[in-house]
Amino acid sequence: MQWLNDFSDWFFSSSAQPVVFAAAVIAIAMIVSGLLAAWIARGATNRLIAQRDAEIKAAAIIALVDASTEASVWNSLTPQEQVLSDRAVGQADIQIRMLPIRGSAVAADWAAHQLHELKRASATFGYQLDPAVAEFRDRMVEWQSKPGRTRKVFASDLERWKLASSETERTLLAEQDAWVAQQHQAQYTTPLVPPAAAAPTAPVDTQKLLDDVDALRQPSAAPASSES
Repeated sequence: MQWLNDFSDWFFSSSAQPVVFAAAVIAIAMIVSGLLAAWIARGATNRLIAQRDAEIKAAAIIALVDASTEASVWNSLTPQEQVLSDRAVGQADIQIRMLPIRGSAVAADWAAHQLHELKRASATFGYQLDPAVAEFRDRMVEWQSKPGRTRKVFASDLERWKLASSETERTLLAEQDAWVAQQHQAQYTTPLVPPAAAAPTAPVDTQKLLDDVDALRQPSAAPASSES
């Protein structure tokens, strides 16, 4: 215990005060610098995450707006083009739902409903859906800039659409969509053309053939009889 007493005497002596003060300053500086570095790193990480989320949201919105253009002419697309469009919409839908934004699922549901309506209307109105596509684009861009306020509008629209259609109407619309899809599939299905039947050959006239052979033999037989 002697060394502890010696250290205590030295620590509280006047000669040790500069050393203790310097050590305290260094310790405080290290703690402050560590906290400052952690704060800066956290801010930079949050900015990177926010930038990444903004890029994902912008890419998803661009994909949905492009899909709305294709949905407006859905019946004029080939089945292969429809499959590619549905895949792009599915990826954009998942990206929006996974965003750390309150109400992202509501926005995804609203976009899915609108795209479905555009596909259904394309069978009737054709290329006359430009205003609907423009409205869809404007609403999605507004959601990107003001997600909180637009979320309430989307939720109100979804609730209104849910109350406006009954179960019977939804069943009839589903049957209509299935019939339109079947007709569209049949339009682009190439029927198998049966091979053309072989043309029947004309029957051979055997008697005429024998007469022709006899006619060829008669000139050669005539000179032989005259010489005799």
